[in-house]
Amino acid sequence: MIQVEDVTLVRSGRPVLAQLSFRVGIGELVALIGPNGAGKSTLLRLLAGLVRPTRGRVLVKGKVLDELPPKVRARWIGWLPQRARAAWGMPVREVIALGRLPYGDRAQAPVARAIARLGLASLAEARIDRLSGGEAKRAMIARVLAGEPRVLLLDEPTADLDPAAAFAVMRLLRALAAEEGRAVVVVLHDLTLAARFADRFLLLADGHLVAEGPATAVLNNATAGRVFGIRFGADHAVLPA
Repeated sequence: MIQVEDVTLVRSGRPVLAQLSFRVGIGELVALIGPNGAGKSTLLRLLAGLVRPTRGRVLVKGKVLDELPPKVRARWIGWLPQRARAAWGMPVREVIALGRLPYGDRAQAPVARAIARLGLASLAEARIDRLSGGEAKRAMIARVLAGEPRVLLLDEPTADLDPAAAFAVMRLLRALAAEEGRAVVVVLHDLTLAARFADRFLLLADGHLVAEGPATAVLNNATAGRVFGIRFGADHAVLPA
């Protein structure tokens, strides 16, 4: 579904991302992890077509991303930014319906499905600017899902969520990948939660891909432990350093 070929992104004369190559397949949930400043959010924006690589290319469904019309990109790819906010006083249902803009419609079935999936039925008519941070985050995730994209790119979707809500969101994303054939890439800082749900990991450090693979290959003391300066237990749970 997503293919990244030797991608480098240079800003102000320095590489922010350097020679990245990887794939994300249909039905996969891939966790993008790394320290602050590693380039995770920038990479996600690049996969969404919001940033062009200096060298290399990104393909989605076999098509070069930069060559796709914006409307096609918007239909294929759903992107949740790290600081997704809705400051205006619209009802939650109408905010979620904005996810249908790439199609030029307000189809009710996808909107209702997104509301149900994120447990927002009781809040659907509430003003989004009066919700808690966690409730608003769930509404913004629902807006992405209302567009029914085949590729989901979510930057810290569990931030602001309590443990039960975070678990529910990750379980939903896992189901969307495994049962509906979506390709899902998620930036996460909760490595224990990532280990529970992700099929594979991409570990970034200083813009380089330093490790890739399942939890056993990445969430260990020789790879992620070295990059983060932490240690892991036998079940990949983070332990005190």
